[in-house]
Amino acid sequence: MNATDLCYTPATEIARLIRARVVSPVEVTRTVLERIDSLNPKLNAYCTITADTALDTARAAEQAVMRGEVLGPLHGVPYSVKDLNFTKGVRTMGGSFIFEHRVPDTDAPLARRLKAAGGIMLGKTTSPEFGWKALGDSPLTGITRNPWNLGMTTGGSSAGAGAAAAAGLGALAQGSDGAGSIRIPSSFCGIFGFKPSYGRVPNWPLSNNDYSSHNGPMTRTVADAALMLSVMAGPDDWDRSALDAPPADYVGALARDLRGVHVAFSPNLDGFQVDPEIARVVRQAVRAFEELGCVVDEVKPGFADTRELIRIMWSAHEAGNRAVFLPEWRERMDPGLVACIEAGARHSAVEYVQARERKIAFWDTVRPLFERYEFFLTPSVSVAAFEVGRLNPAHFPQHEWDWFDWASFSYPFNFTGQPAASVPAGFTPAGLPVGLQIVGRRCADLSVLQASAAFEAVRPWAGRRPPVS
Repeated sequence: MNATDLCYTPATEIARLIRARVVSPVEVTRTVLERIDSLNPKLNAYCTITADTALDTARAAEQAVMRGEVLGPLHGVPYSVKDLNFTKGVRTMGGSFIFEHRVPDTDAPLARRLKAAGGIMLGKTTSPEFGWKALGDSPLTGITRNPWNLGMTTGGSSAGAGAAAAAGLGALAQGSDGAGSIRIPSSFCGIFGFKPSYGRVPNWPLSNNDYSSHNGPMTRTVADAALMLSVMAGPDDWDRSALDAPPADYVGALARDLRGVHVAFSPNLDGFQVDPEIARVVRQAVRAFEELGCVVDEVKPGFADTRELIRIMWSAHEAGNRAVFLPEWRERMDPGLVACIEAGARHSAVEYVQARERKIAFWDTVRPLFERYEFFLTPSVSVAAFEVGRLNPAHFPQHEWDWFDWASFSYPFNFTGQPAASVPAGFTPAGLPVGLQIVGRRCADLSVLQASAAFEAVRPWAGRRPPVS
């Protein structure tokens, strides 16, 4: 195969070819690094590229193959880690000048596991400052651009991960999601993104945002996400909030007959604004579940209104975590983040605790739907990717920090901790990707992967590549 085809080869296939000695870890790593060298100046997917270390690791991996050693599930497979996650000996800047020169002396559990499984880390992918918004720019690392149209945003905060996976800059990209930060860029970039159940993948250092951040895979195929999750998932004493359960057989049990499964669909979650071109593509995608034999009902879910709640809690968390930096760093921080911090600082402790009570009670308005239906379908995002440099699309309300109006399908399921995926559903007339969100029952990560794989089988997407070159 040519170099481009090798870069777009799924991780599951790369692992098989390496074991069969058809391709070598060095060949794969060098080919992907050359593509990064060519495209990253246009996309800005990676903020740190660890080329020398990757090649050294690939050479050691190649020698292990030739010696017939026992190989890990990711042996020789390239991957990336989001810049918010700690990586031993590799800069972890968080998209902020405040930590521009931070080099951790230890790996986060997920980074440790990816390495131990034999993967080859290519570098760190971009994030907005501290992951505060669902877009792809930061004062430190600049603008990350969408491979489908370089004038458009990738979404965020796993911005670089979305661009990298879409453009063939590594088959496996790690993302994190506190209010949509895996699913939004996956939708905008036309890839598969999976936010597992809260605690499925251990999180360290633990985010101080009321247990809302989930780590997960961003890939071009569902099987690749299942493979990556199988490595990252499982309890770890470093995260006392991690689920105390080993990973399910995400790869081996991926195929499932969905005939007779009850599926609910809401086109707007009882009133969120959705662009007509998005609504059309999503409704067409939902029909795939009918083709798979599911019983699909369009519903009014009746969830409690959380529009004020997310804005209180999001800004309060930013204030509590970042206000300490303002006296020294304000002028070098994202102005929108500064405004968010200042808004959050105006909320009292009483207001915050009352908001948290409403968040806890929110589950009681969501649970009844999942007692009747195994899966819940919605648009992933209200819009397609829009112009870089904007916080909100031109036809949505404008605000100095509030970006939630166009991205409100995601955060409810961070509040509940449920597994949720974004699958590529189609394209707008302008050629921009559209995502369909698949939400599952509590802790039913395997089921969501199975539903996603079944959808992928009848609506395959991986063969269509973005035009960036």
